[in-house]
Amino acid sequence: MQKILFAVMLAGAGSASSAYAQSNVTIYGIVDAAYVRESGGAGGTVNKLTSGAAAASRIGFRGTEDLGGGITALFQLENGFRVDTGEVDVGGTIFNRQAFVGLRSAEAGTLTLGRQYTPWHQALTQIGDPFQTGTAGTSRNLFPDYGTNVRSSNTIMYTAPPYQGFTGDLAYSPGEQAGSNDAGRQFGASIGYLSGPIAVRLAYNNRNFDVAPAPGVTPLNRGIATNTLLVASYDFTVAKVHFAWGRDRGFNSSQLGNTGNPFGGVPPTASTHATDLLLGVTAPAGPGTFLASIMRKNDRSAFNQDANSWGIGYLYPLSKRTNLYAAYGSIDNKNGAGYTVANNTEVGSGDRAFNLGVRHSF
Repeated sequence: MQKILFAVMLAGAGSASSAYAQSNVTIYGIVDAAYVRESGGAGGTVNKLTSGAAAASRIGFRGTEDLGGGITALFQLENGFRVDTGEVDVGGTIFNRQAFVGLRSAEAGTLTLGRQYTPWHQALTQIGDPFQTGTAGTSRNLFPDYGTNVRSSNTIMYTAPPYQGFTGDLAYSPGEQAGSNDAGRQFGASIGYLSGPIAVRLAYNNRNFDVAPAPGVTPLNRGIATNTLLVASYDFTVAKVHFAWGRDRGFNSSQLGNTGNPFGGVPPTASTHATDLLLGVTAPAGPGTFLASIMRKNDRSAFNQDANSWGIGYLYPLSKRTNLYAAYGSIDNKNGAGYTVANNTEVGSGDRAFNLGVRHSF
């Protein structure tokens, strides 16, 4: 389907080549810094200034060009950086957050190629999590919002045009390992409905973690990780309620954010069969917004390493572009589970954390 759509878009663009194209480029970004206090881990209490607790600091470039005939070319390049040190947040990269180019048609939809967010992550961030995966109340405390569940490289993404409130996405990433069509490949999809105060979306992510044999490479047969996510929100005006339910199966499907055995003792074991539940709320409170959520991880493996978590937060707008924020999160691990209170850019070192920060968007 993507090949057909791409061909149709190219044909439409070619027929309109006689017209002068109209293009524009926008520079945008977020600068976010916070005081973070983490406690409860084996390493003791940690106090630090960090970057991107609420939303990762970034600078990006996005642009469009009107090709005529209802076809638009588009691109986006986004770099993440640490405002506390001025460093790139992932060494050896430039546009580690997003890097894609594509074509869009109001009638046929959008096709993009490159490094992009997964439909699974978009559903969690945009609808399910009142903290939008940021600050100490983030859903990342128990939901597997890490690694290739968040972004995938070498990705072909098709987004259908909205139709009577319904939306849909399809994504595919070849594994690009010689000698295998399956090893490393990933695909995902989502279907949603948005109308007035209600938003619902069902998302799926499937990643093959096998490593194909090659000279100097040891083959690994790890199998497939699947993540299914159902999210919903309803805006009552006085408050918006949020819901998220996830099902995680297979190797690396329910990652531990901090894999360094943060609580000491017997290292925890990442679940290969779990369900995740979140109930949350956002509500106007004075000049700002109050946020809260409770979560539960139900580990259905033999280790039964369950966890419960809760978080609260407050956003105070200084302007349309600048916010102050405060948040607190706590986790109760069971049977040696090793979940840590994270934020948008860090995995955390303990089972409790407090954030106090400022975020500016431009």
